[in-house]
Amino acid sequence: MEIFGHFIEKMPDNCEHLTIVFSPTSVPLKQRWRNNGLSADFIADYLQTFFVSSDTDNGKELISHETKYMAKYVVNELLENAMKFSEQNVHYPTRISLYLLKKQLVFYVTNTVNAQSAENFKQLIKTILDSDPQSLYFSQMEANALDESEHAQSGLGFLSMICDYSTQLSWKFEIIDAPPVMQVTTMATLTINES
Repeated sequence: MEIFGHFIEKMPDNCEHLTIVFSPTSVPLKQRWRNNGLSADFIADYLQTFFVSSDTDNGKELISHETKYMAKYVVNELLENAMKFSEQNVHYPTRISLYLLKKQLVFYVTNTVNAQSAENFKQLIKTILDSDPQSLYFSQMEANALDESEHAQSGLGFLSMICDYSTQLSWKFEIIDAPPVMQVTTMATLTINES
């Protein structure tokens, strides 16, 4: 097992959470990509509808519309990456979990990748963690404008989450099968903005 960043293995048992599991064989990848936006909408709506209670002392909702939008964006980015880079030759599901803590939303997205993709991803993660996010974000946008490769791992989605929404990211890699298949879990933590 390898950890990058401040990865928390287990959330408290008593915190509110939601988990959605996507079967790898039920829908073709291209169609699943179209569904990522629907899944992000669902999770953001679920967050606001079921996880939110009102502060009766001052009449404010504890989850702002801004936080709902940030959650939707982060979920969409995490799912797009998971679906785009998942190993297609294995039958492990992709999972996303949302945990509601007192002042934070914590997302875990788990998918599988082959050994080569895992190594490329680890190098990208090291670059993200060892660089100034703003500078790397702009240089990657310029590089992506020149390279239109569909499967380029530029990290723009991760960098956007960090730079635009102050998301804290961390990762866990585990070998789960032979021949080696890597299970990757991305943890994304958002601070809740009260309305």
